[in-house]
Amino acid sequence: MSTTSQPAVPSTDGAALRRSISNTLKGSAGNLVEWYDVYVYSVFAVYFESQFFSPEDKNSTLYVWAIFAATFLMRPIGAWFFGRFADRHGRRLALTVSVTLMAVCSFLIAITPTAASIGIWAAIILLFARLLQGFATGGEYGASATYMSEAAIPGRRGFLSSFHYVTLVGGHVLAQLTLFLMLNVWGKPEISEFGWRIAFGIGGIAAVVVFWLRRGMDETMEESSIEAAREGKAKKSGSMYELIVHQWRPLLLCFLITAGGTIAFYTYSVNGPKMIQSAFAADDPMTATLVNLGVLTFLMVLQPVGGWLSDIIGRKSLLVFFGVGGVLYSWYLITQLPHQHDATFAFLTLALGFVILTGYTSINAVVKAELFPTHIRALGVGLGYALANSLFGGTAPLLYQGALKTGHVDWFAIYVTATIAVSLVVYVFFLTNKGPNWLDGTRK
Repeated sequence: MSTTSQPAVPSTDGAALRRSISNTLKGSAGNLVEWYDVYVYSVFAVYFESQFFSPEDKNSTLYVWAIFAATFLMRPIGAWFFGRFADRHGRRLALTVSVTLMAVCSFLIAITPTAASIGIWAAIILLFARLLQGFATGGEYGASATYMSEAAIPGRRGFLSSFHYVTLVGGHVLAQLTLFLMLNVWGKPEISEFGWRIAFGIGGIAAVVVFWLRRGMDETMEESSIEAAREGKAKKSGSMYELIVHQWRPLLLCFLITAGGTIAFYTYSVNGPKMIQSAFAADDPMTATLVNLGVLTFLMVLQPVGGWLSDIIGRKSLLVFFGVGGVLYSWYLITQLPHQHDATFAFLTLALGFVILTGYTSINAVVKAELFPTHIRALGVGLGYALANSLFGGTAPLLYQGALKTGHVDWFAIYVTATIAVSLVVYVFFLTNKGPNWLDGTRK
């Protein structure tokens, strides 16, 4: 079996670049929709929590975020299932199946009766649908990060693979934009009553469209490798034994690279907008939505800049920049952003955090893909990410809410800073800037 990625077409001419861009866009479209489905929950949570839990229950907000955190428990399972599937049956088919599952769950949430109608069953259905979405998202990350890294041509992998996070952040931007448009038409009562259902329904419809787009993507795995897996000859492809016994070092490295990055991502890009939303909730919710929409768009635009820069100066340089910046800035952002009532200053405070965060987000997909040989890449990237994401990323919004209620936000800030510091040590001492890697076929 080949241990390097094989592009769908030779990467020696303009046609190869155009094909690479086409595949990147098709892969990105699905990623955009899947992450819209993830973030529409966090953006509209304040509006639909009263539909699934009693408005008199003082813990309803914690319950909503506990469900958000619980979905991350399914990500390692989804990463294992879809990673194994992608390493055996191809990246394209795995991505098509995952987006289909996301569509079904979005439609299910959109039509779920309220707690006033069916009692606790409303919350149970919400939890069930979100767990399935967590399962699908766990598979989406590893398969899409692998696909987009393999589809990109050498010399431009950082730039092209950065669109993995362009669309990941773009999903959040679209969710914020959906809320902004609704606020221009309806007030909170209307959005709480039926607007949030429309938001989830949009995600379901968009996922159906992406299903057809993904059917037209090129496959980045060799057909001979897929055929060998079908015939039972490729025992190492997508094998947990192969990953744990023979690829445990890159798996551990993938986990540690992700830990600091994922806690920063969810603290900055999920908690950060919620801090702004809360700061302006009483007086001007529209201003908060505009600030969040603008600053998340800024984060989205930064991704290809970071990816392009990594192709020139190397991936390690950007990761170290993120690590140092995250250690120095996280405390300030977490403790001061909630108290900013000036729209411009709130924007700049979070925007600076996003500049730092881009050092990780713009290149993390390709950095992890470069660690693993082809036959185990989707599983290794997906599982390493999902385990760290479940432990550190998905729990960040819940832990922050708990810190707010107990008055220990400073503890949360210390926890975030320490986790980023651990990853910084890994970036400095265990990564090379432009060393041999599996994607280029130079890693032995």
